[in-house]
Amino acid sequence: MSLYWRIFLLNAAVLTVAVLLLLGPVTVSTPILHGEALVLCGGLAAMLAADAVLLRIGLAPLQRLTRAMSSADLLRPGSRPDPAGPGAVAELTVAFNTMLDRLEAERAASSARALSAQEAERSRIAQELHDEIGQTLTAVLLQLKHAADRAPAPLRDDLRQAQETTRASLDEIRRIARRLRPGVLEELGLHSALRALAAEFTLPPLTVHHHIGPGLPALGEAAELVLYRVAQEALTNTARHSGAAEVRLELRGGPDGGVELVVQDDGRGLGRAAEGAGIRGMRERALLVGARLLVGAAPGGGTEIRLHVPATATEESRP
Repeated sequence: MSLYWRIFLLNAAVLTVAVLLLLGPVTVSTPILHGEALVLCGGLAAMLAADAVLLRIGLAPLQRLTRAMSSADLLRPGSRPDPAGPGAVAELTVAFNTMLDRLEAERAASSARALSAQEAERSRIAQELHDEIGQTLTAVLLQLKHAADRAPAPLRDDLRQAQETTRASLDEIRRIARRLRPGVLEELGLHSALRALAAEFTLPPLTVHHHIGPGLPALGEAAELVLYRVAQEALTNTARHSGAAEVRLELRGGPDGGVELVVQDDGRGLGRAAEGAGIRGMRERALLVGARLLVGAAPGGGTEIRLHVPATATEESRP
């Protein structure tokens, strides 16, 4: 029975009872007596209460569907309302679930294209930083050294200072290029890239402890890049915002044959702060390989980020 007929019959039943009461032995005097007014008011209250209860029961499946719609988040896929209730409501719930499936698939596809273009642009910028600006600064550094060797003593210290500033700028350019294009990931693999990442972020007052579990399955290039970028973003957020002194970076096998990345710090934690662009970016990357990202409080305080890459994202052999 459709929702329309359910609501119509509920109201029709209430009105039928009211008409039957009017056709019964109950009479109303003119002017109305106090006892008759009480009876009419009591009957009206009883009919309204019955109508309210019946409507609440009839519309309860719609209310559950409304709550599911308001809490749906494409960055947290998999949650679906149960298609229970009368036929029309069940059909509406099934249609909503189908729409969510399509939207999540389209979101994942569009995110994959956007992130692929982003990685290509990062690689291009890193290459230009290395080839153009890096080489230019290297040439400037050599010229300063040559000038400092031939300059008189009063000017030599200034040139030496300019050398140090140029060398620091060159080191910063190289560091930015490494972050934009993780060459160690392409050349040595995920394990070495994570160790290098932990060493890069181990600067006072932050210490990063890393652990790579044994016997991990082989991963595809997309899964490795997602794991690396999530670890990079998690460590960046920790260094900038958490005030932590220690971070634990762990890569281990998952319970279903997949791989799990855990980044846990002892900082101040998220509290009630809303998720920023960094965490939402990690969620979008997780969707690319069907991974699940969990962000919450660490057992001993601080923040814990857990990325679970399922076994479907692994591969038996690498080229």
